[in-house]
Amino acid sequence: MGMVIIPQEALSHGLPLPHEEAINWCSQLEEGNILFFPQTPIALLQDDIHFLLTLEQTSSGLHKNLAYKPALDRVSGADVKGADPAASERLHRILREYSQRVTEFLAGFLSPYQARWQLDYGSFRPQEEQGRDLPLRRRNDLMHTDAFPTRPTHGARILRFFNNLHPTRPRDWITGEPFRALVPQFAPEQIALPREQSTLTRITKKAASGAGLGRALPALKRSPYDDFMMRFHNFLKENADYQARGKREAWFLPPGSSWMVYTDMVPHAVLAGQYALEQTYLVAPEAMVTPEHAPLSVLEAMTGEKLV
Repeated sequence: MGMVIIPQEALSHGLPLPHEEAINWCSQLEEGNILFFPQTPIALLQDDIHFLLTLEQTSSGLHKNLAYKPALDRVSGADVKGADPAASERLHRILREYSQRVTEFLAGFLSPYQARWQLDYGSFRPQEEQGRDLPLRRRNDLMHTDAFPTRPTHGARILRFFNNLHPTRPRDWITGEPFRALVPQFAPEQIALPREQSTLTRITKKAASGAGLGRALPALKRSPYDDFMMRFHNFLKENADYQARGKREAWFLPPGSSWMVYTDMVPHAVLAGQYALEQTYLVAPEAMVTPEHAPLSVLEAMTGEKLV
């Protein structure tokens, strides 16, 4: 597994792509590859990029990123210096339009997934990743597979699309072996496999409110699959031996480029870089063109049980 470069001519005839081409790109993603665009296919106004690069926050150290929640059409994590309403509204517009443009592009590029995904959060990541002082489980520079504490996916895949906005510096990533090769190295000896019975995970009112779930929600039902994926995320970050000696490849993603990857499947970390945009999708299991590679399929084959 590795990186697949999307040639510019792949987009020269417009979207949607022919069905066979779209199936191929879906398959490449599902096998654990990064799809890389040397020049982003997402149109971004230079004035908007300049605005994001010069945005100041009064308490930026409290947030890994600024989140855009499409379902609510709301930005969270933003504390624009000077509380300028015009700046806040402009940030909101930029993140909304970015989410819409990526979604429009992927609907044509990955057409087998269209209408079978849930639009999840987008984000702007303004801070330098190298040397961030964050709690261990929140660190981006430690290898991990993605799982969301407040948003269980119930088997849906986590697909993420990124843009490097920095004018001169690459975004430095590392990736490891895909889920199907990685998880048997640790389960069940070091981390217990999931079980069929449901798990109920309590979340605080603060977490529920921050996720846009409402203050009245006292608990969040998590499937056995979601419970394992969250535990595996934490296990990898806390495993010093894996962090030091696990297999990995380094990628230097240049300014103006875009890439996408299934981050629930591909262990990854960002070691350095500043100013990135990102949009996340939860892709339904039944949309997969090679479902045997999905973490849910891998875990159900290992346990012999239905996990969602």
